[in-house]
Amino acid sequence: MKRLTAVAAACIALSTPALFTSVMAQTVYTGDKIDGAAVIDKLAVADLPSGQVTKLYFRVTDTSIGQGWYVPVVVVKGAKPGPKLLITAGIHGDELNGISVLQHLAQSIDPKILSGTLVAVPGLNTPGLLHSTRGFTADEIGTNGDNLNRAMPGNTEGGPASRYAGRLWHQLFIGNADFAIDLHTQSRGGAYPGYVFAQTGAARQIADLLRPDVIGMDAGVEGTVENMLNPAGIPAVTYELGGPETFNEAIITRALRGVRNVMIGKGMLTGQPDLSDPAPYVGNVVTDIDSPRGGWTTVKVKLKDDVKKGDVVATVSNPFGETIATVTAPSDGHVLSIATDPRTEPGDMVVRLIAWSDQGVCAQTGCPETAPVVKSQ
Repeated sequence: MKRLTAVAAACIALSTPALFTSVMAQTVYTGDKIDGAAVIDKLAVADLPSGQVTKLYFRVTDTSIGQGWYVPVVVVKGAKPGPKLLITAGIHGDELNGISVLQHLAQSIDPKILSGTLVAVPGLNTPGLLHSTRGFTADEIGTNGDNLNRAMPGNTEGGPASRYAGRLWHQLFIGNADFAIDLHTQSRGGAYPGYVFAQTGAARQIADLLRPDVIGMDAGVEGTVENMLNPAGIPAVTYELGGPETFNEAIITRALRGVRNVMIGKGMLTGQPDLSDPAPYVGNVVTDIDSPRGGWTTVKVKLKDDVKKGDVVATVSNPFGETIATVTAPSDGHVLSIATDPRTEPGDMVVRLIAWSDQGVCAQTGCPETAPVVKSQ
């Protein structure tokens, strides 16, 4: 297990599949329904009917007016036994492409020919999605609150965001996943290509089948879904799908193709993986290029461009359109992310590069167990 805080490590240790399964209760129904879908307090896919699609709402926690925050869950349980794949989206409320991926996926998988179980959660952060904010807006007035993807595995007796994260972790994730994919996009003001974070050797295998534009071999960030599931014995990746607040049909289609590849590779679906998309660029060192001035930025490179040290990647202009800064690449690299909002504060990232270094922390086969996880802020 990578280096974690004592509290996080203890929570994960108590949540490992082997330990948790022995005491796992059945699915707990509240007796309520929303638009015909049963509401649950806890999910246990083992007791759901095989060969069927089950649509549920998980009541995560209370709102400040005594009602509930509800998260949609679709369980496609195959007629034949097999592994459990958990796919989540929308833990940041302005990152939407993954929600469309899961909606299409759940509708397209025939449970009668599926081996194993697909657990799709198309929208983890209900208050964030309502306000289109990255954070968990527990105060319900639209302010940008805590980052749920730095709060895992949460604390069911902590503050609002920590409780919400803890309920997702203990009542929804653990016990219902043998491997996992967490779908994201770049946040507001930026864009990614198809970009997968892979931490372990098992995660790298998932990444290869997803066939994104870029794979980043990355030791991880404490509190993320991916980086907390991996040490809990559940191989997981984060898959970034373009830019925020839109449904991009091209990248959604490509992500669906990749997820089906994973399901084929894991024996859940028959056939051969479709590896027709270009082989991904693999890197292990990421460099943010920040603007030295505030003003109006024009980015001069495109996603997936290769740049050399000293190449101009952006210019910054004052209100009169006069160039006041020229931003250059500090090293060779592959363009991983670009700013899409020209309004720029001093120190804002305008371009992000990824590169491969033999001296980088992570190898292509996975990151060492001793690699330090970046601490949550």
